[in-house]
Amino acid sequence: MTGQADEHERTMAFCEIALGQIKALRQAATPRNYEIWYAYATGYNPSLNQKINETVQQNGALSETDLDLIYETFLSTARLTDRIDKVGSQVKGEIEQVMAMIDAAAGSASTYTESLVDMGEKLGQSKDREGVRAIVESLVQTTKEMEVYNQKLEERLNASKQEIDELHVNLEAVRTESLTDPLTQLANRKFFDTTLEQAIAAAQENNEPLSLLMTDIDHFKKFNDSFGHLTGDQVLRLVAMSVKQNVKGQDTAARYGGEEFVIILPDTTLRSAITVADHIRRAVMTKELMKRSTGEHLGRVTISVGVASWHKNDTPQMLIERTDGCLYAAKRHGRNRVMCETDPEVAANAAAQQVA
Repeated sequence: MTGQADEHERTMAFCEIALGQIKALRQAATPRNYEIWYAYATGYNPSLNQKINETVQQNGALSETDLDLIYETFLSTARLTDRIDKVGSQVKGEIEQVMAMIDAAAGSASTYTESLVDMGEKLGQSKDREGVRAIVESLVQTTKEMEVYNQKLEERLNASKQEIDELHVNLEAVRTESLTDPLTQLANRKFFDTTLEQAIAAAQENNEPLSLLMTDIDHFKKFNDSFGHLTGDQVLRLVAMSVKQNVKGQDTAARYGGEEFVIILPDTTLRSAITVADHIRRAVMTKELMKRSTGEHLGRVTISVGVASWHKNDTPQMLIERTDGCLYAAKRHGRNRVMCETDPEVAANAAAQQVA
């Protein structure tokens, strides 16, 4: 219940900020406008915040046109779909051009073959030297034309290959963007959900261990209330950087939501996962937070971490809930600590909940 209460308090604060902005700018309280300002309040999309700040600073307000543009650019669910469709159409167009060139090349090759057959027959029928020379010269000219055509075809095919390669890179960039948290550059919740399902399936198939970490920034709301959302964003990036630096290639680190991060650790026992968790916790503690605008030292950030391992027949949700229980046990017992499912306090609380 503590976790639910914290989440309620945090999201209500975002709600109040969003409604406050709508009132201050005397905008219509439509779902679209609320979504824009709620996203602004969370700070999850720094590009959106920057665009809003620049527009307000320049114009003193946000017009309906500005709001339309901001929504379509940063929030519309159709945005990524449109970009994927556009790249897909470009690839399709390029392939159609290549196929047209191949059809043309096939026609030219057929014509060239017919010319060779025709000239071969003429050579067989020709009785004088001048006639043979004329046929040979015509054959040489036709061959040169075919050579030039083939060279142009090769150049166009190479250009098409390069274009398709670039479009593939663009498509991969769009895909990566759709699976990445824009503020921290970690994987987003969508990518985490898919990866956890795959990791559990692999653990079951290969009979390997699998562990999950869940972290929460201690007193994060206090940072936002005291120093503003820009400082809150800085805290999130700081923790994300510490997480990145302490996971290896096969691990997946993601932003779970708000100030919570999760790390999937394939082929990792509970004991080893606890070690990873403590490395991350210590790494965060070593970094002192400083307000960029003033150079003011704001102290150190700490995190609480919950650790659990996959049990046979666990669903993703079961593993997440058990890890989440460990996280909130760490917060209940003083924060800035790592707790796992085998700790007596966690086990006792889990047993009490089952009885209830």
